[in-house]
Amino acid sequence: MADKIEVIIAEGNALMLTALSELVEADGRFSLISTVTSAESCLQAALTLPSDVLVIDWGIPTLGAEQILRVLREQESPMRVVVCTHTESNDVPKRAIAAGAAGFFCHTDASEELLDVIGDVSQGKMVFPYIDVRELRDPLQSLTKTERALLSSLALGRTNKELAEDHGIAVNTVKFHLRNLYDKLSVNNRSQAIALYYSLSQT
Repeated sequence: MADKIEVIIAEGNALMLTALSELVEADGRFSLISTVTSAESCLQAALTLPSDVLVIDWGIPTLGAEQILRVLREQESPMRVVVCTHTESNDVPKRAIAAGAAGFFCHTDASEELLDVIGDVSQGKMVFPYIDVRELRDPLQSLTKTERALLSSLALGRTNKELAEDHGIAVNTVKFHLRNLYDKLSVNNRSQAIALYYSLSQT
């Protein structure tokens, strides 16, 4: 049991929750440690129960997965999250990856594929097979030369003070550029900016 991948499932639809639970429990690779039906209970479980992967429905009531992802990204050891949705819109996976998700699954595909996504994410991989790479690159194209340079340094774990020294600008100027950078990338903080940067660099 200790070697099994521990999973939490957060799904607001009772029938879907049952189906996903049975799917995960039937696979010997996983141990289902909790199922929840709201964003609030999901957040509590994610913060208090030791687990490897959180599988969450994008539209889970009432906060939604996007807000949960943002909260989890601020934790010292962020949980790996797989976002599930019924829509085939490219907007959801793009917003999910920007918020800090590690994987994405659309329920219009074979359910068994979700198991592979969970397995890959548990090993540190990012799984976003439904994103148009050309669309993902658009945000970076909107950055200025200075913003792109700061983002590259940010991805190396540099502090604001170190960024200022590296680029010969004041700390307040760094903060100004970072705020603009976050707005253009539709992220809220450096963790999300770094996650998006690395996801785009892998394509």
